Amino acid sequence: MDEKAQLSAEMILLIGAILVIVIVAGTFIYDITDSIASNITGIIDTARDNTINRM
Repeated sequence: MDEKAQLSAEMILLIGAILVIVIVAGTFIYDITDSIASNITGIIDTARDNTINRM
């Protein structure tokens, strides 16, 4: 009976650790994606303004 409790506690800790890793990685990936989106938006705005000024 004690071995089952130990295994259950280890599984809960393992799942918790994996969840924390996934959340941290997700936050990191979200920040990178947001940065890329901001850069692309800036490039598109600059290209649009230059195109309008040339007309």
